[in-house]
Amino acid sequence: MNTKQFERVHSGKGFIAALDQSGGSTPKALLQYGVQEDSYSNEEEMFVLVHEMRTRIIKSPAFSSEHILGAILFENTMDRTIDGMHTADYLWEKKGIVPFLKIDKGLAEQENGVQLMKPMPELDELLKRAVQRNIFGTKMRSVIQEANAGGIKKVVEQQFAVGKQIIKAGLVPIIEPEVDIHSKDKELSEQILKEEILTQLSKLDPDDKIMLKLSIPTQNNFYSDLMSDPHVVRVVALSGGYSQAEANDKLAHNHGLIASFSRALSQGLTAQQSDDEFNAMLAKSVQDIYDASIQ
Repeated sequence: MNTKQFERVHSGKGFIAALDQSGGSTPKALLQYGVQEDSYSNEEEMFVLVHEMRTRIIKSPAFSSEHILGAILFENTMDRTIDGMHTADYLWEKKGIVPFLKIDKGLAEQENGVQLMKPMPELDELLKRAVQRNIFGTKMRSVIQEANAGGIKKVVEQQFAVGKQIIKAGLVPIIEPEVDIHSKDKELSEQILKEEILTQLSKLDPDDKIMLKLSIPTQNNFYSDLMSDPHVVRVVALSGGYSQAEANDKLAHNHGLIASFSRALSQGLTAQQSDDEFNAMLAKSVQDIYDASIQ
C-alpha cells in the first residue's frame, strides 16, 4: 500500500470524485453531458466518447489535488490512457489524486427489500490487474430499498466478505451499501445498517482497513461513531440522486463526512461548452462540493 496515498485519503482535506459510470449508466452519463445516443453505433464508440469526457474532466485545471483527494474509475477507464499514461498513473503522478476502481458487476434483482451485488467470478483477476495499474482502492455498490433486517444483514455480509478478498489483494475496499434516498423507511434502514456494519467491523483483523460510502443520513452526524472506528480510513457520501445543491446542503450538516459524488459533480458540464465555460462550471462545482465536505 502506498503510504502517501493512504495518508492523503485518511486525513487530507477534500472529497472523492466518482467518475465510474459503467456499461448500463454510460448512455445516461453521456446524455447528461449533451452527447446523444445516435452519436455512437456500438459499445466501443460509446466508451471512447465517455473516456473523452472523463479525460476532459481530469485534465481540467479545476480538477486538482487542492480540492480532490481521489477519483473512482470504471475498469474501461483504468485500461485507457491520458497523454500516453495509464489513467491511474496520470491521476497520481500528474495530479496528486489517488486512483480507485469500481469493481462490482451491477445489482441483482430486488429481494427482501434489497439488491445484492451480482456474482464476481473474475474478481481475483481484476484485483491483480488493479494492483499492476497502481490502483489504491476499490468500490462496490449494493442498494437497500426497505428496512428489512434480513435483507440488510445479507447486503453487509456480502460487502464485507468481498471486502476481505480485496484487502488480501493489497487494496483498500470502499464498502457501499446505499440506502435509497426515496425509501419510505430510510431512517430505520440506516439504523439497522449501522448496527450490521459495526458487527462486521468488530470481526475484522486488527490491521484490516476499509472505507465506507453511504447515503447522507436522515439524522445529522449519525455515522460519527463509524468514523472513529480504527478499521475505517474514511467515510464518504454518495449524492444518491439529490441535486448538487441539495446534496451539498445535507452534507454540510454532517461533520467529517466527505463527498464522493458522481452525477452531482458533473451536473451542468456539456460537450458543447468551450474549454473556458467547461472549466469555470467544473471549478464552481468542485469548490461547492469541497466547501460542503470540509464542514
